[in-house]
Amino acid sequence: MKVSVLTENTASAYFIAEFGLSYFIEHDEKNILFDTGHTDVFLKNAKKLNIDINKTDLIVLSHGHWDHGNGLKYLENKKLLCHPDAFKKRYSKMNQSNIGLDLSYEVLNNKFELIVSSTPYHISENIIFLGEIPRLNDFESQKTSFVDSNSDADFVPDDSALAIVVRDELIVITGCSHSGICNIVEYAKETTGIKNVKTVMGGFHLKENDIQTKRTIQYFKEKKIKNILPSHCTRLPALAAFYNEFEIKQVQTGMVFHFN
Repeated sequence: MKVSVLTENTASAYFIAEFGLSYFIEHDEKNILFDTGHTDVFLKNAKKLNIDINKTDLIVLSHGHWDHGNGLKYLENKKLLCHPDAFKKRYSKMNQSNIGLDLSYEVLNNKFELIVSSTPYHISENIIFLGEIPRLNDFESQKTSFVDSNSDADFVPDDSALAIVVRDELIVITGCSHSGICNIVEYAKETTGIKNVKTVMGGFHLKENDIQTKRTIQYFKEKKIKNILPSHCTRLPALAAFYNEFEIKQVQTGMVFHFN
């Protein structure tokens, strides 16, 4: 299995960065574009990595936020998989700015072969889109800084992830973890029936070295998950806490990860 980082908050030599996330995943004879960031940066970095985006078999949108899906305007005529709530109007509580997708459901439905699922969806035998994540623990997804078009609290129910099986071990790829990274990992285990989690990679949506971050670290230690790659919406205080515990590697645009 191979994961190429096309868009990430942090730049590396010869690659450009933006606030957002996009991975190109190659596994099970499938080429999956997981999120697109919010501009054409993912296309520019793909070109530098000699990745032909035209060979994408499926685009997976982790959730309907601008920094993960506005890059869709640069693509068309592909299969697009997401949760049905990814198209809802959503705004920041702080300044009422639009933080949803620029493109409407109608436009996206015309541009792509749209597949929506709130339940686990098998992309291949060993790649599963998890759909809606049950939020079962008492320390994740307890508050939100977003509202919907009715000014009701938006806890991003469409937030999802991929569960990927490699040699009877589980790799979890997440976009932003609004549903909670521990909730996501637990649901990936339940959905696949595989308890051995080798790698967790993506945005963890942890901002500070607070109770949620500490309990997340405790969870990873208890489950003996050693290959941890937080990125994007995981801010410096939380990243520092993860580094102190696990000596994590900083994820940057242009990086390529192989999981065997």
